[in-house]
Amino acid sequence: STAFNAMLDRVDRAFATQRAFLDDAGHELRTPITVVRGHLELVGRDEPLPEATRELVLDELDRMGRMVDDLLTMAKAEHPDFLRTAPVDVVDLTVDVADKARPLGQRRWEVRPDAVIVADLDRQRVVQAWMNLVRNAVQHTADGDRITVFSRTDGHWVELGVADTGDGVDDADCDRIFERFGRGGSARRTHTDGAGLGLAIARAIAEAHGGRLDLAETGESGATFVLRLPLAATAGAPIVEEIAVQEEPWPAS
Repeated sequence: STAFNAMLDRVDRAFATQRAFLDDAGHELRTPITVVRGHLELVGRDEPLPEATRELVLDELDRMGRMVDDLLTMAKAEHPDFLRTAPVDVVDLTVDVADKARPLGQRRWEVRPDAVIVADLDRQRVVQAWMNLVRNAVQHTADGDRITVFSRTDGHWVELGVADTGDGVDDADCDRIFERFGRGGSARRTHTDGAGLGLAIARAIAEAHGGRLDLAETGESGATFVLRLPLAATAGAPIVEEIAVQEEPWPAS
């Protein structure tokens, strides 16, 4: 009886997830589809497509494509084969993410690879989640602000995070920003690109690893987001034994 009830609960959650997926997809895709249709209808059947209209249509189609990819990632996160874990050197991973982050904006980039361990992780998914945190930090900072990519461990958990000195997160938005299509007040004011799925995807990837995504208390301006993942296994020596803290201001243009 207990096993049967648990199975029904899983089925019910699966249906609820599918309904939410369809509702979210329909709601968010309706706007770009309407924009594309409206601009195309303004062009006569035998008229050449104006360059401005062509660029707008391609931009909206690109946005829909990114949105569909993100929604599919969210849906796949519910599947048991979503992750493909393998031993990952966390110092090497931290430096790799920091290198990928630097071209995203003119910030004072800093890397602190303090988790000198090898952990069982899905490297591709973790990089995807971590880079979503980096993009979020870039969107909420300005030229000259500091963004720190860091890793650390307490022996039971590995924490992979991004800290910035930007505009921070309003108290009223602390829960909303982790929801699908959720946006904080500063994101709505600044009209940042994206569908509001980045943090939701990062949280789904963390939870698939048996961990979570936290908005950490910093005690100062800015925000710190941390992927907190359990150390299911560690092995071997790190590829990089010691790396000093690196801080690299963006070169002046």
